[in-house]
Formats: sequence, C-alpha cells, structure tokens
Amino acid sequence: MAHPNMAATGPAKTSNALDWKLWLQVWPYVKPHARYLGLAMVMMAMLATLGVCRPLLMGEVVRAAGNKDGDTLMRNGVLLAVAVVVIQLLTFVQSYVLQMAGARAMGDLRRDLFNKCQRLSLRYLDKTPVGKLVSRVTNDVDSVGELFASGVLISLGDMALLGGIIAKMLQLDAKLSVIAFASVPIVLLIVRSVRDKSREAYRDIRERTSRLNAFLSEQVSGIAVVQAYSREAAMAAEFKVINDEYRDANKRAVFYEAVLDASVEMITTLCVASILWWVGAKAGVHVGFPVVVVFTQYVRQFFEPISLLSQRYTVLQSAMSGIERIVEFEQSVEYEPRGQATEGPESSDARPVVLELKNVHFAYKPEAPVLRGVSLAIRKGERVALVGATGAGKTTVASLLLGLYDVTDGEVCCFGRPLGQWDRQALRRRFAVVPQDVVLFAGTMLGNVGVGASTPDAERAAWCMRQVGADDLLASRGLDAVVEERGMNFSAGEKQLIAFARALYMDAPVLVLDEATANIDSNTEAKLQVGVERLLEGRTALVIAHRLSTIRALDRIVVFKAGEIVEDGSHDELLAQGGVYASLYAAREGDDGSEPLAQVGLDALMVAH
Repeated sequence: MAHPNMAATGPAKTSNALDWKLWLQVWPYVKPHARYLGLAMVMMAMLATLGVCRPLLMGEVVRAAGNKDGDTLMRNGVLLAVAVVVIQLLTFVQSYVLQMAGARAMGDLRRDLFNKCQRLSLRYLDKTPVGKLVSRVTNDVDSVGELFASGVLISLGDMALLGGIIAKMLQLDAKLSVIAFASVPIVLLIVRSVRDKSREAYRDIRERTSRLNAFLSEQVSGIAVVQAYSREAAMAAEFKVINDEYRDANKRAVFYEAVLDASVEMITTLCVASILWWVGAKAGVHVGFPVVVVFTQYVRQFFEPISLLSQRYTVLQSAMSGIERIVEFEQSVEYEPRGQATEGPESSDARPVVLELKNVHFAYKPEAPVLRGVSLAIRKGERVALVGATGAGKTTVASLLLGLYDVTDGEVCCFGRPLGQWDRQALRRRFAVVPQDVVLFAGTMLGNVGVGASTPDAERAAWCMRQVGADDLLASRGLDAVVEERGMNFSAGEKQLIAFARALYMDAPVLVLDEATANIDSNTEAKLQVGVERLLEGRTALVIAHRLSTIRALDRIVVFKAGEIVEDGSHDELLAQGGVYASLYAAREGDDGSEPLAQVGLDALMVAH
C-alpha cells in the first residue's frame, strides 16, 4: 500500500493549535479501514443515548420502591438490567472494531516505514544508530496504536454523553447543576498545567528509548569484543546511566498521570458531597429522593468521562510524541535517488565500456575527501585490478559503481548510462556480491544460496554448491540446514562458500567479490579454483587485492594512492617502471612468488559481462 509522505505538513512539537496536522499524518493509514470507525461511531451514539437513560431508569426503580409499586418496580428493574446488558455488549463491539481498525492501520504504517528504511541511502545509515530506526518502526508505532487500544477515540462518544448529561441535569435541577459544573474550570486548569509537561515527558521517553535500543543493539552485536577486552563492568556502568535516564523520564510521565487521575477523582467526590450538603442544608427546598439518586448518578457519569479523558490524555500525549518522531524521521531521512532506466543501451562496439568513472570526486565527510578526480574506463572482457594502501579509495570505487553512494563531483556510468538514469534495483540486479564479511539471513541454507530468487530452486542451489567446492558442506548439512541469526552456527569459511554459491546462483552480469578468500583456508581455496574459473570465463573483472601475487595475470593493474590513480598498466609493465606498484609488490609478495591463474579470480571484486 502506498501512502503520501507523512512529513508533507511537518510536525507540531509543542503547539497544540497544530496538533490536528499531526493527526492528518496518520489518516492515510486509517482511511482504508474507515468502515470500522463508522461502525464504532454508531456504537458511540447508541452508548451515549443509553448512558443518559440509565440514571433515569434507576430513579424510576427507586420511586417505584418508595411507592411500593411491585409491578412498576419489576418492569423498570428489567428495563434497567436490559439496558446494562446492552451497554456492555455495545461496549465490546465498539472496542473490538476500534482495535481492529487500529491494528490494521498500524500494520500498514509499520510496513510503510520498513519499506522506506530499505530505501535509505547508505550515507544516512552511516550516521544513524540502528536503535533509532528500530524505535521508529516498533516503539513509536506501538505508541500511536495505543490510541485505538486504550479507547482514546471513544472519547468522542464520551463528549456526546457529556452533552446529554448536561442537558438532563439542567432539566432536573438548575441549582444543583450549577454546583456540579462549578468544579469543571478547576479540572480544566489542572489539565492545562499538566498538559505540556506531560507531552515533554513522553517525548523524552521516546528519545531515551531510542538511545537504549541503540546501545543494546551495539552491545549485543559486539559482545565478543566486550568480553575479549574485559569491558563488562564499564559497559554495565554506561548502561546504568542510560537506563536511569529512561527510568527517570518514565517517572515524570507517571507523576503527571497520577496528578490528573487523583485530581479528577478528588473533585468528583467533593462535587457529590457538595450536592448532598446542599440538599440537606436547604430544609425548605424539597428535592425528592429519586431525584437525588438520579442526580448523583449523573454527577458520577459526568465526571467519569472526564476521569477517563485524564487517563487517556497521557496515552494521547505518548501517541502525539510517537507521531512527532515518525514525522521527524520522515523529514530527516535521505533516500536513494531513483532513475528510470532498467536496461543499458545496445552498442555496436564489440568491446563497449561497461563501467566508467569520469573525473570523480567523493567524500564520506566534507572535510575528508576519499577520491580526487578519478577517471577509469573498463571494457567488456577486460580484467582490471585495483591496488593500493588501505584507505586509498579502492573499495569506494566499487561502492560508487554499485550506486551505494552518489559522487560529490564528476560522473559514474554503468553499461553506457549515467548512474542517475538507472533504477538502483535494476542496476544492482546486474551485480552478485560476495563481501569479505558475509551476511547470512536466518532461515535455511537453500534460502541463503538462492537469496535473490522468490522461490529458490534446490537442484540449482545444490549444483552451485558443488561448483564452488562446497561438496562436504552440502553433504554434512544439506540445503535444509537451519541458519541461525547472522549465521552464527556456520564458520567463517562455510559462510564464504555459501556466498560464492549465492553469487553463482544469481548468475548476474556483475559479480562482486571483496577480498573473498580472506576467511578461507588454503585447502578450501584450492577447491574454489574450478568454480572461480567458471565465473571468470568470458567476463570483465575488477579486482581489489592486498596479496599482489594474485593479480599478476590480469590485463591491467590500477594503483591508487591518497584517492588518486598514480599508475596504470600490466603487471610486467608496472614492475618495469619501478614505481609504487613495484615497491608494494616487493614489500608484500617478493619477486619469486607465483600463483596459478585461477587464484586471480578469488580476489575479484567485480566481474561483469
């Protein structure tokens, strides 16, 4: 389901005059389920009518009892019992349909937020804690959903009930009504004094929750490092600070909720006592006992919605804070640009340029440029290596070609089209990625090998596993083997084998292998040689390697230094020049190292048709 951008009108932080704009942000998600709201509104009207009639029936029961009229007493008693039963049934239906609407609307909202999270740019994710994103999709959406679960929307029916009660009270006795209504301004003053502080407290809770989630996510993912460096006590102390701040924020919210609840309850009791005092003190004023019973019931019914409103007000403030934070998230995120092209142009050239950087400048942070005027063209069938010191910009070139980041200046072209014209998903379907740190998803080994397919083919997956030398892994575990969270029940080498099989299964025009043999032992590496030869056959390769002996047989070697290309040529040509590459090769590999040609493919970052 597509919905308009929630941030279109912007959030309203502390000005209640703009709260209606926040509600408009939620309406697109509620609108498809408006039929449930319509049914709830009908229930509200019926409940308001029965709520006004119930005290009158109680008065008639008391009057019949005083008159010792058994038939009337029985009839009115049955009517009162029926009214109570009907009220409870209508309340059940009303609550059910409201929560049904809320659950479906929040499901749509949560799905929409998740889809937007998947379109976030890596530049935004680099500077945003994971816990913050998790809080938006979980905690903040849950707080908005409480509007339906807690009955805040039922307050509309309560307002209708209040109107009917006021009219009936004035009809029964205007003076007693004035006594009851005199306390209303006091309640309003209390609510107004607590309102902004309560909103701020719930906003603070959301902020602390986000920080708490971020810290927990970081600690759980990095627990091995924490334990290895005996940092448990330090991390526990840091968690205590964050947890105490979260606790204190909740304490403030609970305090304001208690103030509202206790104040309304106290005023209700004082109001009933004042009415009874007035009836008792004015001996010359005749007020029948049935009227007193009806009036006191109306007074309690009058303050019951107000009491519920005060309780629901805290939920309302929490929901408003949740909506604010979701809207702020919508305003602050950075999405990947979307082009239109899904296919590259046809070329009559037998060896067209498939990957190209034109005078590219790039920086992850403005003050720290990574690439400075890099120009690089790679033709079909050409195998090119990128080498250089750590931080020279080699991996950044691959990230730019994949469209993971946008250049600061210059232009990136893939398959004859500027990157900006490509639909990023269509472009990335041309790449099969095998990173150094392999990511496995919870599920089965089959699902991880065929991760790019909606329904993985078991026969094809098994064939791919055998091609990359994972016969033993396939035989011992099987494709139905359970993969736990982050693949923690697989070794680093096994993960790498699965990643190779995944790349072969995808059979994409572009293959991404980032130091792919870093976690594979020499025996496993030897098994992969045949599979890698299949992958490299008739393809264009862009290689990032730290072991320079693995790239000697490639067509070209491009040497990076401080974000610039300083040398470009074959292995023999660069050695003959005696420049940067020759120095690196002599320092890292020695002049007598030799590697088989198949080994070259193991360190390929990218292979393209």
